[in-house]
Amino acid sequence: MDLDKVIRELHQELEKIDLVIESLEELIRTGTITAGGHRGRKSMAEEERRIVSERMKKYWASRRKPRS
Repeated sequence: MDLDKVIRELHQELEKIDLVIESLEELIRTGTITAGGHRGRKSMAEEERRIVSERMKKYWASRRKPRS
């Protein structure tokens, strides 16, 4: 095992990682991307909620029907 080669490859990887970190920090600084981000479900309007509710009631009613 050539340790000099391994060390050289690790330094190259470290340089790549440093570049990625710098790029991400720049994105955060310029506001292109937010640090925390937004996760989770999107909120639904009252009308959308009503439509989904009706659809799911029909779905579960059909699931409860005894099969012949």
